[in-house]
Amino acid sequence: MDITSDGAGSDVPGDQLGVVVIGRNEGERLRRCLESLGRQVRAAVYVDSGSEDGSVALARQMGATVVELDTAIPFTAARARNEGFAALQQVQGEVAMVQFVDGDCEVESGWLQRAARELRQDDQLAVVFGRRRERARDASIYNLLCDLEWDVPAGEVQSCGGDALVRVVALQQCGGFDPTLIAGEEPELSFRLRALGWRLRCVAAPMTIHDADMHTFSQWWRRGMRAGYVEAEGLARLGAQYPRRRAAVSNFVWAVVVPVFIVAAATSLLLAGHHLPAGLVVTGGVGLYALMWIRILRHARRRWPSPDARLYATYCLLAKWPAVHGCATYIWRRLGRQDRRLIEYKQAPTSGSR
Repeated sequence: MDITSDGAGSDVPGDQLGVVVIGRNEGERLRRCLESLGRQVRAAVYVDSGSEDGSVALARQMGATVVELDTAIPFTAARARNEGFAALQQVQGEVAMVQFVDGDCEVESGWLQRAARELRQDDQLAVVFGRRRERARDASIYNLLCDLEWDVPAGEVQSCGGDALVRVVALQQCGGFDPTLIAGEEPELSFRLRALGWRLRCVAAPMTIHDADMHTFSQWWRRGMRAGYVEAEGLARLGAQYPRRRAAVSNFVWAVVVPVFIVAAATSLLLAGHHLPAGLVVTGGVGLYALMWIRILRHARRRWPSPDARLYATYCLLAKWPAVHGCATYIWRRLGRQDRRLIEYKQAPTSGSR
């Protein structure tokens, strides 16, 4: 199944491009993912991380080459992508480009041709990705938040996500993904690629349809925890060079320093009998958070309609607390030398769902 033409003379020989899909308990989402590849690729490799829902049998039935990760070694998306890429080279031989796809995503028609054209036209481009959108955007506010998060402005970027077309030479030059990271392996890879002189680009084109399937506050919290864990590990590894260090520091200031100061100051004043000043301290603290919300809102309104911008601003502010929780989790695990277990927010889909 060779890459098909998009009608613009942009055919890509099937032996130049391969696909690696990774997943764990994706069920029907995986079926949609593999079906979306259709006749676009000659071969696809699916890497499974200990699924218990029949994903392995489904992938084999649909013609994918399946790699089952050794359960004795902790699962990570980075490890899955590395092993999938190695298997792809065995199955398809030397490839020039590899499209990495998460198993809960469908590849949009025409994306592979568009992305491959971008790489062919720019020899310094290591990674290209497009617009990832949510399958059920309006099913919950959490799905909507994911959809807004995926809406990255087109142009040169510092990092990519899990769905991206990667130049094989660049991937091999930097040694692939870091398999020890439980999350955030894409920004870390992006950092090393840029250090070697490679560039990354987001293009204004539909790439994948994602199925977050996120409907509860607890799911959103755990996803935010994972983000905070990633930031803590990034700071620990890269220090001042970490691209998101300002965001990590901001999370700590607004979720820990400011609340502690407000409570401590107000309590001290109350114990001294100064009720009015204590009330003013609390009111001032609330005002600080309101100003932060307005600042985020102003930036969000440049990209989205007001209702979406308000939702985004609200949850950006609230997200500082689960992020700090994730940071604390990283520190606790590191001090206790505990296993780096995955932080998962998604449940395995029930049989016959969607």
